[in-house]
Amino acid sequence: MKFVVSSSELLGRLQSVSRVIASKNTLPILDNFLFDLTGDSLTITASDLETTLHTTMPIDNVVEKGSIAIPARILTDSLKEFPEQPLTFAFNKEQNIIEFTWTTGKFQVPAFPAEDYPVAKEPNDNLSITFSPDVLLEGINRTLYATGDEELRPVMNGIFFDLKTNGANLVASDSYKLVCYTRSDVKSSEDASFILPKKPANILRNLLVKMEDDVTISFDKTNAFFNFGSYRMTCRLVEGNYPAYRSVIPQNNPNNIIADRIELMNAVRRISVCANQATNLIRLLFSANQIFVSAQDVEFRIAAQERISCQYDGPAIEMGFKSVFLAEILANLPGTEVNIALSDPSRVGLITPIYTEPENEELCALLMPMMITQ
Repeated sequence: MKFVVSSSELLGRLQSVSRVIASKNTLPILDNFLFDLTGDSLTITASDLETTLHTTMPIDNVVEKGSIAIPARILTDSLKEFPEQPLTFAFNKEQNIIEFTWTTGKFQVPAFPAEDYPVAKEPNDNLSITFSPDVLLEGINRTLYATGDEELRPVMNGIFFDLKTNGANLVASDSYKLVCYTRSDVKSSEDASFILPKKPANILRNLLVKMEDDVTISFDKTNAFFNFGSYRMTCRLVEGNYPAYRSVIPQNNPNNIIADRIELMNAVRRISVCANQATNLIRLLFSANQIFVSAQDVEFRIAAQERISCQYDGPAIEMGFKSVFLAEILANLPGTEVNIALSDPSRVGLITPIYTEPENEELCALLMPMMITQ
């Protein structure tokens, strides 16, 4: 293998795929990038067995093709110190090293056989659906924070893609809060679903920021395959049945409070400083055109309260919420105002943003109430 490549372009590709590599791998070979030079294209692969990410870049100056595994950390760290310049990569078979040279010096790292690198599963006759990059990015951004982290319920630890013939729903929940992002303009040929784990969802979020090409997702019962631009990602899905989320979204709540999202979020954050550290309980009393936000920790004799204005003319309702969850939901909703729909203090609160949303988009969040003790 021998080729010439731009140092900055190569570094950008390596940094993109390096997010897949785990800090502690069960197989030492996974601490490496796999370089596969075929024709005038270089494919770089990183994997942790559960998720595999490939990126392909054109190479103008190919002397000799081939495949080899190269240590990821030392290669990436060294390239960070280079200004933009051409680098010549060459595999020395006698010493079993990769040597890259530039006009004033050279660097060498050990090389490992490409045959030792695990081969990612390839898609077969799977279901597929296409997202525009901005829609998929928006769906991940609006839901990822609400995923759980439970060993006993792994199905809660990812984003649920509920794909229908009349639209697509991205759902995340940790059993205390739930977020549902719906697009009626993304349709599947048949009803299907899968649960995308957090790690590949995070990787996608980082890659889609500057992406313009559509994302084609094909999937079966165990794996999903994402193709977009010069990237291709394979990931193992979370196995299990996702809870029936539609049944917990309340309908026709009679009490609707409209409040400034930022003002309410900041009040919750300020007052939560005085909440009990074990429960993070914060109280919200909704009355005529105002919300009283309060919290206290009896043991340490600290308390705080604040009043903010809102639009509400219904009966007084007092509810308790976990402050960190409420602030998190408010921080991740778009728009300047939110609508908080309630029925009674024992049932979930439905929070929806008030903003000029795209015609085909819907977003809602649920938050379980906490019991208020006198």
